[in-house]
Amino acid sequence: MADQRIGIIGGSGLYHIEGFTEQKWVKVKTPFGSTSDDLLTGRLAGRDVVFLPRHGRGHRLLPTELNHRANIWAMKQLGVHWIISVSAVGALQKKYRPCDIVLIDQFIDRTKQSTAHTFFGRGIVAHVSFADPICEELRQLLLQSARALKARVHDGGTYVNMEGPAFSTRAESISNHQAGYDVIGMTNLGEAKCAREAEIAYATLAMSTDYDCWKVDEAHVTVEMVIANLHRNADQAKRIIAHVIPTIPTTPDWKCHRALKNAIMTDRKLWPKKTIRELRPLLGKYL
Repeated sequence: MADQRIGIIGGSGLYHIEGFTEQKWVKVKTPFGSTSDDLLTGRLAGRDVVFLPRHGRGHRLLPTELNHRANIWAMKQLGVHWIISVSAVGALQKKYRPCDIVLIDQFIDRTKQSTAHTFFGRGIVAHVSFADPICEELRQLLLQSARALKARVHDGGTYVNMEGPAFSTRAESISNHQAGYDVIGMTNLGEAKCAREAEIAYATLAMSTDYDCWKVDEAHVTVEMVIANLHRNADQAKRIIAHVIPTIPTTPDWKCHRALKNAIMTDRKLWPKKTIRELRPLLGKYL
């Protein structure tokens, strides 16, 4: 069903998945501005899916230029209830080798753009629970698929979200390593926050590409290193996505799908009409 879709956010190469049929690029206008690119709808493994190239086709957008609200709003408008994120990360611990997959379950926020990571304000106040920022049910399904395919996968981990676009200084990287954090990236926290407010289940396939720069006996991270290992990881990510999609329920009935139920503080009678119109894909069932 087109209103029970599964979303995929990642690099543009990911939509070249065997069996991804009926492809159609769709432009979605949002009240929050432009999405990273048009969204690609289609069918995969018997389900309706929507793919979004996170940085745009051709990788045109910096991490700080990503419009998470527009991207997630568009996904919600197209009937997406589950999102699988595929992201390159730097490993902050020795056990995560390049091309390993880390199924993260926590975030550390090192960004300065908190207002761009919420749909609320403008007369409606909401505070969603974010203690467990990754949908555990979806994460477990990804873990089962990765293990079934014999991928080198790690169960759990903390993702440090820095802003970029420059990579870490060595002092920052060593500090993150010593703190016991697991991986570092520049994009997923904003997506996860907006997905939670949109009542979309969200989980990340964090693809290790390098050791950042904390490991003095390894070459420090470069763009060439990231791209080379991402290409090696791409086929593995595609296989996991194709394997997991048939295992995702057809009815959105997880805790994440009810995140707004007790989160909205503002008296319903005081909700501004303009904000209601902007947030109708999110608030529809509460109106």
